[in-house]
Amino acid sequence: MPTNEQPESSIKPTLHPVYIVTNIQHKVRILDGIKVTYSSWVKLFKLHAKGYKVLHHIDGIAAPKVSDATYESWSEIDAIVLQWIYGTLSDNLLVRILEPDTTSYEAWKKLSSIFLNNKGSRAAALQHEFNNLKLSSMTSLEEYCQRLKDLASQLDDVENPVTENRLVLQLVRGLPSEFDTMASFINQSLPTGDTACSMLQLEQHRQSSRESNNTTENSSGGDLVATHTNIADEPTPPHQNRRPRSNQNCRPMNTGNRGRGGNNTRDTRGRGAPSGNHNIRPPGEPPGNALYSYWAAYAPPPCPFPARQGWVYPWNYGYLY
Repeated sequence: MPTNEQPESSIKPTLHPVYIVTNIQHKVRILDGIKVTYSSWVKLFKLHAKGYKVLHHIDGIAAPKVSDATYESWSEIDAIVLQWIYGTLSDNLLVRILEPDTTSYEAWKKLSSIFLNNKGSRAAALQHEFNNLKLSSMTSLEEYCQRLKDLASQLDDVENPVTENRLVLQLVRGLPSEFDTMASFINQSLPTGDTACSMLQLEQHRQSSRESNNTTENSSGGDLVATHTNIADEPTPPHQNRRPRSNQNCRPMNTGNRGRGGNNTRDTRGRGAPSGNHNIRPPGEPPGNALYSYWAAYAPPPCPFPARQGWVYPWNYGYLY
């Protein structure tokens, strides 16, 4: 009778997932204690160790005996996990835990002692930096927010956790005076740290936009003032400051076409009215003098003497020379 069972010698062993990892640095960031804190590195490393079924190599479970049949396979996998630890450390940390003939668990414990020993002095130094950090000492608002979060994580590593409200209050405390309005609102509402950082970034963007608009308006206003100044500095025409002699009770007489005002018309009493042609030149003025013609067009028509029959006195001769 046929059977589906296969002999044990024909069953191929499955490949352990740890062998498919080619570059652990693409999955776990480099631990340096500044940009990447120890606590965040531990969380990320354990996450991948659990996914690739090697968490028991770093959590303290006893290794198999040398005489055990699985020891050889376990030793190979443990060497790969140890390479993961070494490959995700900065150069300063690597030289402190690099030793021959060690296991991944031993290297893990030694790295933990570097960050968690002397908790009291480390906590005091971190507390001092956390309480005195200001935005003015950082290059940007984003860097300021991230540095406070990193310090809070490091304090948590040395068993001095920072609550969310304390983080937000310290975030507001280190802001300059231009954020007073938004800081007051954050103190009252006490949002999460991420929400408070987003609110401050939006406020900073609003202030930058307003300053940019004010700069543009001031620049346009300066150009306008300069234009008016240039116009005011122009020289006054020679006849502009001269006061005409005027007599509102008289009008210039018209003697037909002998006047220089161009075509004139007569009224019923024989008097004429100027036709509006103001391009009149004084005696001896050469024709085509545009400057004189321009200002003569805006001069008020004076009447220097009482009108008498037969007199011809063009209005533009009323200036005092």
